[in-house]
Amino acid sequence: MRKLVSMSNPFLDQSTLDYQLPPFAAIEDEHYLPAFDAGFAEHLTQIEAITASAEEPTFENTLVALESAGGTLDRVARVFFSNSVSHATERVQELEQRIAPRLAEHEDNIKLNRALFQRLRQVSTAGLDDESARLVEEYVKSFMRAGAELDDDAQTTLRELNSTLSALSTEFSQKLMKDTNDSALLIDSIEELDGLSPDAISAAATAAADAGHEGKYLLTLILPTAQPALELLTNRDVRRRLHEASVNRGNRANGSNTLAITTRMATLRAERASLLGFDSHAAAATDSQTAPSLDAIMDRMRDLATPAVRNARAEAAELEAEAGHAIEPWDWAFYAARVRRARFDVDLDALRPYFDLERVIADGIFYAANRLYGLTFTERPDLVGYHPDVRVWEVFNEDGSGLGLFLGDYYTRDTKSGGAWMNSFVDQSDLAGTRAVVVNNLNISRPAPGEPTLLSYDQVVTAFHEFGHALHGLFSDVTYPLFAGTSVPRDFVEYPSQVNEMWILWPEIVANYARHHETGEALPQEIIDRVHAAGAWGEGFETTAYLGATLLDLAWHSIASGTTIEDPLAFEAAALADAGVDFAPVPPRYRTSYFKHIFAGGYAASYYAYIWSEMLDADTVEWFRSSGGLTRENGDHFRRELLSRGNSVDPLSAFRAFRGRDAELTPLLVRRGLA
Repeated sequence: MRKLVSMSNPFLDQSTLDYQLPPFAAIEDEHYLPAFDAGFAEHLTQIEAITASAEEPTFENTLVALESAGGTLDRVARVFFSNSVSHATERVQELEQRIAPRLAEHEDNIKLNRALFQRLRQVSTAGLDDESARLVEEYVKSFMRAGAELDDDAQTTLRELNSTLSALSTEFSQKLMKDTNDSALLIDSIEELDGLSPDAISAAATAAADAGHEGKYLLTLILPTAQPALELLTNRDVRRRLHEASVNRGNRANGSNTLAITTRMATLRAERASLLGFDSHAAAATDSQTAPSLDAIMDRMRDLATPAVRNARAEAAELEAEAGHAIEPWDWAFYAARVRRARFDVDLDALRPYFDLERVIADGIFYAANRLYGLTFTERPDLVGYHPDVRVWEVFNEDGSGLGLFLGDYYTRDTKSGGAWMNSFVDQSDLAGTRAVVVNNLNISRPAPGEPTLLSYDQVVTAFHEFGHALHGLFSDVTYPLFAGTSVPRDFVEYPSQVNEMWILWPEIVANYARHHETGEALPQEIIDRVHAAGAWGEGFETTAYLGATLLDLAWHSIASGTTIEDPLAFEAAALADAGVDFAPVPPRYRTSYFKHIFAGGYAASYYAYIWSEMLDADTVEWFRSSGGLTRENGDHFRRELLSRGNSVDPLSAFRAFRGRDAELTPLLVRRGLA
């Protein structure tokens, strides 16, 4: 029997839970549409009150009023769109198809409102503090980039483009999730899984049983091209099948093919960019980033591509010598692991027994945050998340004051998108009187009941990385919501999260969490030393795969308005060849058909951000090492000058305040083996 919906809608009022955590236990799917309707109406009424004012535009009656508006819409949108990637049931997917275009229309109703734009332009910054003056400037620039200065006909066209692109992005995401689930590789016998660890085989058996294939084994897919099992499976044909399942997602003759969507999105984005006065979507997207120009980005990526591919070819020669045959994409990880073991005596998969999820979280990630920043974490089982898998911790400063809430959603499921990410349910803001509520999502295979969740080394890296985003949100100390937490340029947002990866093998941290789940034995120091020594091995592959995706992204979004693309796969091949990264054994980290970052993730023409941010990260790691490493003084300096500032100051100015100078490129080149 269908449960009756409560007469009261939990989104219509501010949550009374600690830190305004959304009341997930009271939220039902039927609450979303009415809450969005109420939120749209409330927000437009508030905007109309601003524009209808007979008073001269001031900071208080225009900017503060604008920043204070839209509370209901903000509450429901944050929960709904988090669920649309974390727990996308069929009903949520149906609702998203209806809501996403309406939200795009609503955003246009705000950003294309000429009366509001004129009031913003008339607000004087004289006498304002720096953050308030920046708020005025950033709002004016964002309205201009959104098309507020266009005439009526152009704005009508722009609205149609934005609505269509929003619907296409939703369709891409939903088709990709379905095809990723459908493409999981079903294995009949345990013999075909030779090479996998017992816990990995157990997880595959559990996944198969959950999918209705009792007695078989299911290798589920993660979002990038490379699949973890390829490093371990001794059966070459199973490796081939798993690789092909990965690279053909979204490119099969079924109802989940995404290629027509990607092509249409790229051409519509080019048309929109032209309407806004830009040569391409890439030019428009990078206009608001920290990178000086699109040309500068292209030059840097191409400069990195040549030595990266050269290194990849050298690595391939070593792998072929080890294998005794030509290396195919499904062979690379397997033989790279062999070479790594032979050269450095490092078997990364053998480290899994030392990486129990519970210890990684409590004794690794949280412990590092305590040593650096004085934070403590208390799990709150009385506070529930949006799914039974979700756990909630309250985060405290060293003085005992509450900082916010951290939610962890670690296991994969059919209703969750692939990959890993951080979202915010509540942003910190002095104006609103709020503190941060953030969530990390990972996609770890669930073990059999009673067995520990053992992570691969790559999954440990991902967990530390995503917690770096969480710290960026939790440490936010700004006045205005627009500037809170991770609301920084796309090519800066990955920087703090990359820095947090440095603590994974830091002596005091790794000794505290990396302990064998059965014996309690610490991960031996000689193994840690060998992992460090092996760190640069394989960077040719990693950098080439990353640059392949980056340059593919830039190619799709550098097309001019009016361009016709008949064959998206031919376009993809030509783009990789033109960029010099078409090395067959190393496919791009994402191919077009499953490149969710750029077609449904906000990274269109911005996937370069990871390596652009890594320049800052590598330089910051050098600073920590030369300044004493894991100390409260260093952590407090990083928190105060950078992590807490959000976008309330120019991000590169914040970096200079932290580092004492601009970033230097050399540490990145050394790390990537490109010096």
